[in-house]
Amino acid sequence: MKMVTLLPADRYLVINKTILSDQDRITLINLYEPIIGSTAVGLYFALWNDLDVTSIASIDHNHHHLMTLLKLSLSDIKKSREALEGMGLLRTYFKEGDINEYVYELYSPLSPAEFFDNAIYNVVLYNNVGKTEYDNLVKKYQRFDIDLSGYDDITKKLNDVYESTDISSPDNIRSRDALGINTDNIIDFDFIFSSLPKGLVNERTFSLEVRKLINQLAYIYDFDNIKMCELIRDSISTRGIIDRSDLRKNARTTYLSKNGNLPTLIYRTQPEYLKSPSGDNSKTGKLIALFENTSPYDFLKAKNKGAKPTASDLKLLETLLIDMDLKPAVVNVLIDYVLRKNNNRLTRGFTETIAGQWKRENIETAADAMAFAKEEHKKMTKIVEKKTIKEKEEKKPEWFDKKLEKNEVNEEEAKKLNEMMEKYR
Repeated sequence: MKMVTLLPADRYLVINKTILSDQDRITLINLYEPIIGSTAVGLYFALWNDLDVTSIASIDHNHHHLMTLLKLSLSDIKKSREALEGMGLLRTYFKEGDINEYVYELYSPLSPAEFFDNAIYNVVLYNNVGKTEYDNLVKKYQRFDIDLSGYDDITKKLNDVYESTDISSPDNIRSRDALGINTDNIIDFDFIFSSLPKGLVNERTFSLEVRKLINQLAYIYDFDNIKMCELIRDSISTRGIIDRSDLRKNARTTYLSKNGNLPTLIYRTQPEYLKSPSGDNSKTGKLIALFENTSPYDFLKAKNKGAKPTASDLKLLETLLIDMDLKPAVVNVLIDYVLRKNNNRLTRGFTETIAGQWKRENIETAADAMAFAKEEHKKMTKIVEKKTIKEKEEKKPEWFDKKLEKNEVNEEEAKKLNEMMEKYR
């Protein structure tokens, strides 16, 4: 992916690719904000506000306009923009020139029903807000049903009320459009297809929606092809139809029975946009690639010589990734640094202290984390060396570095000195 430096003078245009409503504002605040944060939602609202009265396109702005409006730095604006992109709310196009140009396409948030039906959004929201708040949100969007037994439906149809007139339909009319979350094709469907009994699957088995759900479940629960194949076997009917509700339930039950809680980010690797360019075959380059392409769980497991991390270590990883919002590669560098500095002990207090400092320094890449750790190590080494020298100076004999008086000793002092010297002969 092209690495682009955002500048205040860079121009941007906002294009509305959907139909936005006040209900979307509520959905963004209630369901999306707990995941992406208020800053990212604020950027979405600012771009929405830039649209002109026709709500189709904005006038040309520069990014200093956003900095002034939101009181944010360019790095915060870029980070918020990427959060919107990751959640399917924004698509970004870039054109390089003397003054770089951007086009931001706004998309609707998912409807509450679509959001709670999405395997990834649903679980991530639960992880971020907890059970109590999650249950409250579900209740807020639940449908109110009333018993209509004894009532007759007397609603009239359209042709009962209006007469029809022939007229051609206009082209290129905007519709409500939501991107949804974008996940790579994690599952090998050729493998799945060949692994299931012949005659059980047909052309309807793996529809686009089913494939999308299978990829989402594999992503959020970190399931491989074999595990997903087992889950599909338990969720498919004799007619070759996969029950999506059963598949979701089976995936959730399988994960909970093995792990005891919902999945977290400990199995995720560094986001692509924060990875270093490939091709660096130096020792440092290979080490950076290792940090970037290994999940914190697998990295710690490797440090444990293949043994699974303890429950306390897993909780620490969750704290670093979720509560402190450190990136996976940064957590790997931190684990490596702490284990080396702390005699192979992953002490929670010591680790969180360093993590807090790295978070305040806004460290997001493996290379930056390594550079900062090296610099801090140099500083600490100098402090230790100064302390050691000072301690040695304090323990020096009284006569060390002092000019001895040149006055000759008297007879009694000379006798004492001779007696002391005799002991060491």
